[in-house]
Order: sequence, then C-alpha cells, then structure tokens
Amino acid sequence: MIRRTGPLVAVAAAAALLLSACGAGGRPSEGTGGGDAAASDVGITTTSVKIGGHFPLTGVAAPGYSEIPTGMKAYFDYVNAAGGVNGRKIEFIYKDDAYNPTQTSQVVNELVLQEQVFAIMGGLGTPTHSAVLDYLNAEGVPDLFVSSGSLLWDQPTKNPQTFGWQPDYEVEAKIIGQYVSKNFPNAKVGLFLQDDDLGRDAEKGARTFLDKQIVAAERYTPGNTDVAPQIAALQAAGADLVIGFNVPSYTALSQLVSLRLNYKPQWMYSNIGADPTLVGSLLARFSEGKVTDAGLLEGMISTRYLPTVDDPQNPWIQLFQKVWDASGADGELSNFRVYGMSEAYTFVSALQAAGPNPTRKGIVEAIQKTGKSWKGPWLAPFRYSADRHAGISGVGVTRITGGKTERLTPVFVTDNGTAPITESTEPPSVPPASGIPEVAPAG
Repeated sequence: MIRRTGPLVAVAAAAALLLSACGAGGRPSEGTGGGDAAASDVGITTTSVKIGGHFPLTGVAAPGYSEIPTGMKAYFDYVNAAGGVNGRKIEFIYKDDAYNPTQTSQVVNELVLQEQVFAIMGGLGTPTHSAVLDYLNAEGVPDLFVSSGSLLWDQPTKNPQTFGWQPDYEVEAKIIGQYVSKNFPNAKVGLFLQDDDLGRDAEKGARTFLDKQIVAAERYTPGNTDVAPQIAALQAAGADLVIGFNVPSYTALSQLVSLRLNYKPQWMYSNIGADPTLVGSLLARFSEGKVTDAGLLEGMISTRYLPTVDDPQNPWIQLFQKVWDASGADGELSNFRVYGMSEAYTFVSALQAAGPNPTRKGIVEAIQKTGKSWKGPWLAPFRYSADRHAGISGVGVTRITGGKTERLTPVFVTDNGTAPITESTEPPSVPPASGIPEVAPAG
C-alpha cells in the first residue's frame, strides 16, 4: 500500500510531547524473535513496512523532481503485487516540501512523529534535506539514499543514519573537469553554481583539473529566478565553456538569458539539470511559448550514471517501462521516474539484506556490510562500508545529439580528494527475471 499526502496541519503540542517521549514513534509491542516476520521496530508490522520521503511537488524545483516519487511509488506497487519483501508490503508516504527547508522540517517531523515511519527514503534536495539531517540522526531514524549529491550524506561518524545514493557532486565534477582539460585544453571556463553545498562541492571537484582554466564562478540563490547578472558576468569574463551545477529550472533560465544576450559558449550541465525533455518544456513555459525548440540544447554535454529512456532496448528501461505501464499512473516514463525506480530498487535490496525481521539498526548495518556489492541499474558501484556512506562512484560523459543521449566516454569511477579517475571494470548488469532484486540477508 502506498499513500501520497499533501502537507498536514502541525501536530498539536500535547500530541508531539507524547510521541517524542516514545523516541521518534516509540517501539512496537510485538516480539522480535527469529524466523517468522515480526513487528520488529518502529514502522514495521508483520505485514507492512512504512517509509516516508519529502519532495518538491510544487514550487521552483517541482518540474522533473516531482516525478521521482511517482517512479518510486510505481516500483513499490510492483514489488507489493508480487508479495512484498518477506511478506511485508511497502507503504510509502511522500509529502510536499516545495523545496523550502522550513517546510521540509515540518513534513519530516510529521513523518517521524505522526506517521511513525521506519525510515526516511530518498529525501530530495541539498538545502532542504540539510534542514533535517541532524534531527533524523539524533532520533535514530534511518535516512536512506538521499536524492542529492552533497558530501553531507557521507559522514558516518557524525551522521551514522544517513546514506548518499547518486554520485556526489565532487566526484561528478572531477570527471567533468578531467574531460574538459583533455578535450578543451584552451577553453576559458566559467562555472554557474547553485549557492549552497551543491555548488561548493562541485566547484571543489572542477578545480581539481580546471583551476587554471576557470575565469569566473557565478552563483545563484534558489528561488531567485533572475540569473541575468550571473550570465552577463560569465560573458564579460570571456568564458567560452560554461559548466552549470544547477537544478533543471535554472538550466532553462540560463539558456533563455544567454539567448537574449547572444552568448553562445559550449554548455555543460551536471546530470541533475540536463534532462533534455524537461528542459525543453521549461524553455517553452518560461518564455511563454516564444522558445519552443529544444534544439537549443543541441551539443550540450552532461553525464550519466543510469540508463535513459531514449535507449528503449536497455533491459532496465524495458523493466521500468513494464513497471510504469502496470502502475496505470498518468504521464510517461521519464528519466526522473527511472531515477525514482532505481532508488526504490536499492531500498528493496537494503530491506532484503536486513533480514526477515528488520530493525533500524539492522538495515544500517546491512547496507554497510553488503551495499557495495549490490547490482542494479546504476552504472558504477556504491561506496558503502562501515566508514563510508557514499553513493555511486562514477559517471560517463554524454552529449545531446539529435535530441538523443550520445555517449562520449565509458563510465569512469573515482572518489573524493586526490583519488585517481579510472575506467570502470564493472560489466553492465541485467535485471533478474522477476524484476525484483535477490539480496541475501547480511550475515
């Protein structure tokens, strides 16, 4: 069973006091014995596991990102139709935070105290999830597979409950930086950055290879849609190659401003802001129909770490298309829904690894012990261990050619800091026949 709810009224003070006295939702009354499924922890019954997430269903970041939980929902429905995990159906409650950290705090409190979820799953956004990071760790709530590439999610000593999922922005930017240094060695590079940890982590990675080539670094504040000063400053600095680390709305905004200024650098965008279908629709919306040609993005360079919907022969896309069709939900399979399904596939792997009677402590330990070996649609391995909670370890570089994703490089893997960049030796994985992962319980 999966529910989607909108923002709720704040919990009454007396109720919050009662619930918080139980320690983030209290403990189940049933036993936690061996073999058969039991109500082994908060949010776990003999027949269900309840998880929650926060996403921008409205607001500036909603385009594209609001589709991620619908992909998760579709995949959990698919697993539930096959009997769930160890006989438990996955109940997924996701709430709108409008990409507003204050609203994130409110809805996550509701999920933990009122809904009494077992874990928070796939919470989206660097500025938003940062607002609840300390709270979730203080309450001992597993904070799994954050939908953001910030380095904040890989601090197991400080934040033992939190795990990243996608490649972090430093790793992605290192690989982009190496590609630019080899293929555009004389370019004057400008950076267009979201002014938070997203932009700071990315700038750190890009400067590993491009420090001497960077002529300007301009930052925008999420929510402020006037980026003309930043784009004009990049143009004035003579940047003939611009790398953007931004959400999709700001890809469209930067393109429209550049069109108005007749500014035509080589554009590169990080994976999070480079979906051509979405950006094309945003160009039309923001320009009130004056710009309708997504061909403006022709030649744009980006990265990939998951299969994309413009490759319908990929076995993972074929599985996810089947899952989406079975869901009966509105809209088409998109790359954002593929992202959500891939995260959901990871959660099912973690729940299987946690054994027949999962606990909050047990699922964290299971991810640390076995997560690095999990197979799925991701193109490079996770970096999970007892002292690392970092997600996918690499990306490949791509370009938009004829409206499709052209692969420019193999998948490269690296780590933070001075770790070398090497070509991935992982063979592509294929889905199991059932479409559901087969992960043994962690020993």
